[in-house]
Parts: sequence; structure tokens; C-alpha cells
Amino acid sequence: MIRLAVPGAGGRMGRHVVAEALARPDAFAIAAAIEAEDSPAVGAEVAPGIVATSDRSALAGADVYVDFTTPEATRALAEAAAECGTAAVVGTTGLDDAARAALDALARRAPVVVAANFSMGVTLMLALVEQAARALGPEFDLEVVEIHHRHKRDAPSGTALAIAEALARGRGVDLRAVGRFAREGDIGPRPAGEIGVSTVRGGDVPGDHTALFLGPEERLELVHRAGSRAIFARGALRAAEWVVGRPAGLYSMRDVLGL
Repeated sequence: MIRLAVPGAGGRMGRHVVAEALARPDAFAIAAAIEAEDSPAVGAEVAPGIVATSDRSALAGADVYVDFTTPEATRALAEAAAECGTAAVVGTTGLDDAARAALDALARRAPVVVAANFSMGVTLMLALVEQAARALGPEFDLEVVEIHHRHKRDAPSGTALAIAEALARGRGVDLRAVGRFAREGDIGPRPAGEIGVSTVRGGDVPGDHTALFLGPEERLELVHRAGSRAIFARGALRAAEWVVGRPAGLYSMRDVLGL
């Protein structure tokens, strides 16, 4: 039985994590639900017998926490977890340098899985796009298109960036040198080796991602479409099962699936 803490338990992803964990009482027990101090969820029961608190020291009563919050909250949670050695599964996107540094520090004390997307399908997609970029060679132009709901704040999505980074690895290049994240006006011909990333926002789309390989007289598209946020929660819980008891260190979803 894994004791699970859920930061942001009242949020969109947090509710899915709680629901998926409650559906597996043989594997998980919710030990704590943690919210921001100004959250209306503080003091409310988010699971049977579990009342949300703003006290991050509640992480000490858990084996692992699953974090889909904000970069600021992710930093604070990692700092609190480092004090008690609680393992972490982190799906927060748009992480800044401070949040990444806090996760690095936690990984020196406990095992940490960080992923831009916890879908098992997306994890496999990352491996496939890297392989395809390597195999198809420079005659194929590489593009990424992502679509998310109107409420998503960061752009491009963390998953789109992960796909672009996988493409760059396949080509043996640095994404920072070849990435193109906006096009407008008379931009001239497409530079050789460029990796483009386009963002679309609207509706209630949980997440669509397409990697395009545009070659002479042929085109390959690798597409993943999420039908519900529940798939991310299920993947995160799979990562939580895997990470508990591992040596301290920073892991990815590819480690979890053995890819």
C-alpha cells in the first residue's frame, strides 16, 4: 500500500489523481491533500477522511506525492519534500529555473520522476519521433503542432517542447539553436534544419500533439490525442508505484516504461 499525497487536490488534475487513486484501494491510500493557503478547498474533505490542508509538512506522512500544480508551488513542495525525503512525481509544466533547481536538490535526497506528459502513449511517441528524425535524415523538415484548451497558460506546451527536443536529439542538434516558435510576416524560405513548433488554444481539448516529417513527395505524421485528463493521472500513478523505493535521482517516464 502506497501512501499518496496530492497537492492541488481540488484542481483539474488533482481531482483526477484523487479519483484514480480511490479507484485502486488495493494499491493506494491518500495520506494528504495539500492546497495553497488562499484556496477555497482548504478545510474541505477531498477524499473520505482526508481534509485539504495548506501545511506542506503533511508530505512527511506520504511515501510519494503527485504534483500537477504551478511552478511556484512545485518549487515550494520540492523544498518541503527535501526536508523529509518524500519521493515525487511531477507533471507541472512551464517550470522556471527556481523550480528546476528545487527538484534537482530533492533528487539528491529522494527519487523524483519529472515528465511533461504522463500519458503512456506520449511516452512511446517521444521514442518514435526521435527514431524517425534519425532515420529520415535532413531531407525531411520537422514541425510540431499542439492544441490545448483555452485555460492552458504556458505555450508551447511542455509536451510539444519534449517532442521538439526528441526530434533534435534524433538529428543530433541543439533545439535552442534550431527551434522556431513563431512565424509572422515575410520570413523568407524555411532554413534548413529548422524545427518549428506551433501552438493552438481553444475549447476544452485536453491535449493533441502532432509531429510532422515533411519530405519530398511524402509526409509522415505521428499523432497523439488525449481524450481525457484521466490518462495523465493514471500514468502518474503508474510512475508513483514505480518510483517508491528507488534510489535517489531524477527519472523520466521513459525510465518508468523501460524505453
